[in-house]
Amino acid sequence: MDPYSPTKWLTPHNNARKAVGLRPLTWDTNLANFAKAYGTQRSRDCAMIHSNGPYGENLYWGSGNSWTPDQAVASWLSEKRFYNRYSNTCRARDCGHYTQIVWKSTMRVGCARVVCGRGAGVLFVCEYYPPGNFNGERPY
Repeated sequence: MDPYSPTKWLTPHNNARKAVGLRPLTWDTNLANFAKAYGTQRSRDCAMIHSNGPYGENLYWGSGNSWTPDQAVASWLSEKRFYNRYSNTCRARDCGHYTQIVWKSTMRVGCARVVCGRGAGVLFVCEYYPPGNFNGERPY
């Protein structure tokens, strides 16, 4: 079981959504279970490979064992500076983690934190429903 409460995941997600005028996400245990199962499947190598499951998905890997959910979400949200709302494009880098968090039709999220094998760090997985990041569509 993930030692972090849903609030640790939801607060940074919902603060970002509130900043752009969107309704908050709610916690979904089924999504969290999917995230945990996938994270556990990747725990040997903690490779940043998406599950290709039916949901939107954000992954984050951190070396060491002290990373927390708010730090992982903050990393995804740091991509906001690369998103140009007027042209609906990303500048210089990917901003898909950010846009998934603030995707207007997404209503639920579930996340997990998994310790990687041999002390190789931690992997964070968040699943979003409905998924976002559809080409040509605006997140909000």
